[in-house]
Amino acid sequence: MKGFLIAGTASGVGKTTVTLAITAALRRRGYTVQPFKGGPDFLDTGHHTRIAGRTARNLDTWMLSAEANRDVIRHASHGADVLLVEGMMGLFDGKGGASESGSSAEIAKLLKLPVVLVLDAGKTARSIAAMVLGFELFDPELPLAGVILNRVAGDRHFRMLEASIKSACKTPVLGWLPREPTIAIPERHLGLQTAEEGETGEGLDRLIDTLSDLANKHLDIPLLMDLECGLEMKLEALPVLRQTREQIRIGIARDQAFSFYYEDNLDLLQENGAALVPFSPIHDECLPPDLDALYLAGGYPELHAVRVSENAAMLSAIREFVATGRPVYAECGGMIFLSQQLTTRDGTIYPMADVLPFEIEMTGRLVGFGYVNVELTNDCLLGKAGTVLRGHSFHYSRISNEFHVATNYHLQYSLSGRTESEGYRLGNMLASYVHLHFRAEPTIARSFVEAAIASRTSNLVPQ
Repeated sequence: MKGFLIAGTASGVGKTTVTLAITAALRRRGYTVQPFKGGPDFLDTGHHTRIAGRTARNLDTWMLSAEANRDVIRHASHGADVLLVEGMMGLFDGKGGASESGSSAEIAKLLKLPVVLVLDAGKTARSIAAMVLGFELFDPELPLAGVILNRVAGDRHFRMLEASIKSACKTPVLGWLPREPTIAIPERHLGLQTAEEGETGEGLDRLIDTLSDLANKHLDIPLLMDLECGLEMKLEALPVLRQTREQIRIGIARDQAFSFYYEDNLDLLQENGAALVPFSPIHDECLPPDLDALYLAGGYPELHAVRVSENAAMLSAIREFVATGRPVYAECGGMIFLSQQLTTRDGTIYPMADVLPFEIEMTGRLVGFGYVNVELTNDCLLGKAGTVLRGHSFHYSRISNEFHVATNYHLQYSLSGRTESEGYRLGNMLASYVHLHFRAEPTIARSFVEAAIASRTSNLVPQ
C-alpha cells in the first residue's frame, strides 16, 4: 500500500498543515486517504478526519503493543489507496532522551513507513542543510524519503534552500509550502482549536480547495505517491460485532466542549455489543432515551462554561441518570462536567452537574502531563483489581477543595516517575484526569459493557 509518515524536526514546524495539504491534494486526485496521528493527541485527528473524509486513528508505541499498532493500521486502512501518518513532536522525540521509545521514529520502523521530514524554513538559509544532514546521520537505520520545507518566503528563497540541501545531503527535496494565514489553525492551551469549531459546508470545501491548490502547486505529489508502506496489510478478518441479549446503549457526549475520544475506544465498545448514542451537553436539553451508561470525554468545557452551566435541563438530566446507579465513565473534561463547579482563570464560577464533590479551577500551567501507567486497585467499571492500563494525562486544571471519594487507580507518570492515587469512584461512577486507550488492554471495553448489562438486569434501573 502507498503510505508514509510525515515527521518534523520539532513541534510547531507545520506537520499538521503539510499533512492536511497532501491529504486534500490526494483526495482531489481521486485517492481514498486514511489518516493517522502518532502519539496521544486528539486534536490533530479531528482535523485529519474533516479533510480526509475518513475517521483518523491514533498510533502509539508506548500506550499500545506492537501488534495492537499493526492491527489499528491494517483495519483502519482497509479500502484506502494511501495511508498518511502524522508524527508527533520532533522525529526522535519520545518517552525520554536516551532512546527512541514512544517516538515517531519508532512508529516508522515498526510499521515500515518511509519518513518525509518537515522543516520550518521561515528564518533559514544555507544553515538548513546542516539540519537535514544531522537528521540523516543521527539514525542510519531510518533513512529519510524526502524533506518538505514549510513557511518559505517564495520561489527564490526555496531555490536557495534547495541548492544548499542538494550540495550537502542525499535526501530528496519534495517541495515547499508558503506561509499562508488562511489555512492556519488557531492554537490555545491544549493545542490546536478543535475540528468541531472549524468550517463546515461551503467553508470546509473552500479550505480543502486552498490546501489542495497549495500542495499541487508546490509539492511533488507523484514522488510522494511513489512511497510505499512496507507492512504486510493482509487482514485475517475484520472484527465481528459481539451480540448481546439486548442492545446496550451508551450515551457519548460529543460537541464543541467534549470531543477527546480515541476512536478505537469507541470501536471496541461497539465490537463488544454497545450501540453508541451521541448527545450534546451544550445543545440538548435531555439525554437520549433508554441509555444504559454514559461515556463523558475530555475536551474544552472551560471555553464553553457559560453554555454548559446555563443548560440547567441537561445538568438535571445528568444528576437523575447518576442517581439510578447506571454506569458513568468520565475522563478529564468529562470529570469537570460532573463536578460541583468550575472556576475559570478570571475568577468566574460556573455550576456544573454537582454529582462529584469537586471544586475545580483552571490553572495557568500544566498540572499533569505525560504517559501514565494505571493499575486498578479495586474492581470497577473497567476491570478487576490488578489490571494494568495505559493512558495519557494533559490538563490545565486541578481539584481545589478537600474531598472524600474512593480511588481506584494507582498512577505512575512515565516522565517523572511520580505516583499517586486517582480514578475517583462514587457509586457506579468512575472519573479521572487520565485518558485511557482501550486497546492497551481490550478487556476495558468488555468490562464497561458488562457493567452496563449488569446494571440493566439489576433492580437499580426502574423498569
